[in-house]
Amino acid sequence: MNEKLKAFDRLLNIMDELRAECPWDKKQTFDSLRHLTIEETYELCDAILEKDMDQIKGELGDLFLHLVFYSKIAAETKVFDVADVLNAVCEKLIYRHPHIYGDVKVENEEDVKRNWEQLKLKEGKKTVLQGVPKSLPALVKATRIQDKARGVGFDWDNKNQVWEKVQEEIAEFQAEEKIGDQEKMEQEFGDVLFSLVNYARFVGINPEDALERTNKKFITRFNFLEAEVNKQGKNLHDMTLPEMEVIWNKAKEIK
Repeated sequence: MNEKLKAFDRLLNIMDELRAECPWDKKQTFDSLRHLTIEETYELCDAILEKDMDQIKGELGDLFLHLVFYSKIAAETKVFDVADVLNAVCEKLIYRHPHIYGDVKVENEEDVKRNWEQLKLKEGKKTVLQGVPKSLPALVKATRIQDKARGVGFDWDNKNQVWEKVQEEIAEFQAEEKIGDQEKMEQEFGDVLFSLVNYARFVGINPEDALERTNKKFITRFNFLEAEVNKQGKNLHDMTLPEMEVIWNKAKEIK
């Protein structure tokens, strides 16, 4: 047994011991672990954005633990076990990569994605969008919806068309804003965001990553602003916006 298999076997054995002996681990169910798994996934995403390889390694280990945990719980009721899980994903990967394990020819990545979606429909999926989880954050969901629609050819020809759509949606939002109908404003604003996500896809930008990097940048600069104001013995609430902008611009130069 090579080192990779030994390490995986060690994790499986530890999971067996924890499930048998630890009061907390004994009590866990699919439902109780769900929110923890979501948290661990976001922690991995943060580590990836930070490019912290040690943290990525640690977070991947936490996710491995969760996957083994779910498999262990299922095995106890003889629904499935970890071998079933791994064999199922192996079979799916082989089936959905006929250009590797069969005689299908592909020219590029887009051909692979198109074949992938067509094969999923053959597997019994009722619609192309069925595989988009309902609980995904809206920005991520918009990206996945557009990816899947593109996989079956429902897409713009070029980015200029998409940018024209962005401008069109912004104009429609501004028109509703002048009228003041809050519900229609919200609908049009959603269209603006959706079209921007679409444009991001055309220029190779992940909108979720882009927005999160901006969030982090803002937090860093705002923390700098607060620290500088405290050093000056002042209070943000008592400062004017131009006074704050002086420090903000300093933060932009440093960070």
